[in-house]
Amino acid sequence: MARWLAPALLLALPARAAPDPPLSALTLVGPPTLIFKAGRDACDGADVPDASARAFRDASGAVALYGMHYRNRALRGPDLGHLKLDCTVVLESGEKSDPAAYDDRSWITATWTEDGVRVAALLHHEYQANEHPGRCKAGTYMACWYNTITAAASVDGGRSFTRKTPPAVVAAAPFRQEVDQGHHRGFFNPSNIVADGRWRYFLASTTGWTRPGSDQEAGLCLFRSDDPADPTRWRAWTGTGFTAAFPDPYLATRASPATCRPVGPFPGPVGAVVRHRGSGAWIAVFMAKAGDGFAESGFYWTSSRDLITWDTPRLLVAGATLYDDPCTARSPLIAYPSLLDPDATGRNFDDVGDAALLTYASLRVEGCTITSDRDLFRRPVALRVWP
Repeated sequence: MARWLAPALLLALPARAAPDPPLSALTLVGPPTLIFKAGRDACDGADVPDASARAFRDASGAVALYGMHYRNRALRGPDLGHLKLDCTVVLESGEKSDPAAYDDRSWITATWTEDGVRVAALLHHEYQANEHPGRCKAGTYMACWYNTITAAASVDGGRSFTRKTPPAVVAAAPFRQEVDQGHHRGFFNPSNIVADGRWRYFLASTTGWTRPGSDQEAGLCLFRSDDPADPTRWRAWTGTGFTAAFPDPYLATRASPATCRPVGPFPGPVGAVVRHRGSGAWIAVFMAKAGDGFAESGFYWTSSRDLITWDTPRLLVAGATLYDDPCTARSPLIAYPSLLDPDATGRNFDDVGDAALLTYASLRVEGCTITSDRDLFRRPVALRVWP
């Protein structure tokens, strides 16, 4: 059941980090509390935590939280402490065979709203070519996986989302899906969107590529826009400025495709990035497995002053993650970390004070299979940032 790994991505990256001392400290200060239990709270078999939690306050002040599967639903409630799954599907996946339609399987993985009514969303879109006859020679999920970040929008406070026609592509590799691609490719797993003055930012993974005049290194690309409601305005950091665009390869081709300069010490996607209110520092959480500079598997955090240079990651929670071998796991896997502050001043929960909730999924394993029996937890965390 490899599809239950979606939308996970692991990159073989060297650590890039600022030297010690650390900029911040995160400390667990309480036990986990159950938010959602698949066997108890699901509307149907598609309801499992399968992405990092994203939340916003709508125009009435109520909270909507996303992070479920590709039949997208939201948990709703008056605040983060009282959430219940709403069985209304806010965005369905079409499972269409045409890769140019960008409507195979989509996860809502980031949201942004200024007024609680009009909501912009970033989608992790998987074209799973192994599910469509004749589209991939290998016939396996990982070897046939072609991924793109697309966009959707809501005008009713996130109770329904629609896509544009033709699809609005935020970040795509500069080549089309190929029947003999051999491995997963593209842009994956956008983080939440965060604000800094007039600008909005998110981080997204790429597997990279080699093309004449364009060699993209695998890693995390930092994107910036002055208007998340317009998907065409996102640009990635190149090392000198935010000028790299990654348009739909089915509509246009470029002789020398743009590239981004990867940032951070991240071995895979960022679960969430938030700004500490007292200091202005950025804090990111992510999962990693033991090896390649990480002593233990688990959730890690790192800090930054500018979203580009990050300090040495430090362990927050030890445990086997979605990146580890499920055959050797002796307990449920942990995955999809996020940080949410119930007292966030921003409507989009992109800021934190000296306390927050680590929100994450627990995945039960049977033999070597990661099952759909998944729970969503929150756990209190204390934060400290040095000046």
